[in-house]
Amino acid sequence: MNCTELKQRSLQVGVALLLGLTSLAVTAQEKYPSRPIEFIVPWGPGGGADQLARKAAPLMEKELKVSLPVINVAGATGQTGLNKMLTSPADGYSISIFIADTLALQMESGTNWKLDDIVPAAIMIRQPSAFFVAENSPLKTWKDVEAEAKKRPLKVGVTGFGSADDLHVIYFNGKGLKLISVPFPKPSERYIAILGGHADLLYEQLGDVRSFLDGKQMRPVVIFADQRFPAFKDVPTGKELGHSIIINQFRAVAMKRGTDPQRVKAISDALAKVAASEEFKAYLKDQYADENSYIPASGAVDFMKHEFDTMKKYAPKK
Repeated sequence: MNCTELKQRSLQVGVALLLGLTSLAVTAQEKYPSRPIEFIVPWGPGGGADQLARKAAPLMEKELKVSLPVINVAGATGQTGLNKMLTSPADGYSISIFIADTLALQMESGTNWKLDDIVPAAIMIRQPSAFFVAENSPLKTWKDVEAEAKKRPLKVGVTGFGSADDLHVIYFNGKGLKLISVPFPKPSERYIAILGGHADLLYEQLGDVRSFLDGKQMRPVVIFADQRFPAFKDVPTGKELGHSIIINQFRAVAMKRGTDPQRVKAISDALAKVAASEEFKAYLKDQYADENSYIPASGAVDFMKHEFDTMKKYAPKK
């Protein structure tokens, strides 16, 4: 090999080495996650969505090796927080809790987002819902509620208009009861409303008000489920009273459409390990939730579409 050939050979090796190093650098830059992931809760502190995020975040941190600060962005039945995620880059560094109440808003033509705008990484919790009264309420049973609601309007604390909560109010209005939805975006405001006498009823999930139930501050008068709940065996289901409406609350973790599938998988895999942990299983039990709540990303979209079809059955005809 002459001098010229040797120089060319050396140049080729140098270029190859440089390209290799560049490739390694790019790979290192693309490592995910490499910085904190913003965990958006589109509701105020203290409610079920907030509890889920604050339970899941530290467990996910162990898997992902980065922090997941929880940020509450309440408003518009979950849409304000959702829009915060949807206007962020589709890079996997902004994820959000997504719940049934926000999904129900897709029945309104004015929503500026579509279900296709999000990618659910997993369904994490499913819970039965109920109508509650304050412990000291003169309304002791569902029969009392029916009798009173035929005489005067009763205020019902809900998450927002167009939500699954609101659909129940609309359903019973169609049955001749005078119920009025009063929206409170912050869970604490809904709970204070019923305890302070500013609302007659509260629509909520059993687990979300567990502390109030344990403290004998409020109680369910009807539970929307297929069968009676063991912890409240004296409380009738809507179904046995002739009301077939059952829209169980679900809470998912969602990402923005367009996010790299490998990054979605990283979040989904972390959530799968969270769901399998004994700590999370204990959390589901404490929340009166379905022990088989978890649905992986592969089945989450079909689940949501089925739930949305159920909601449409009970929506007012236009």
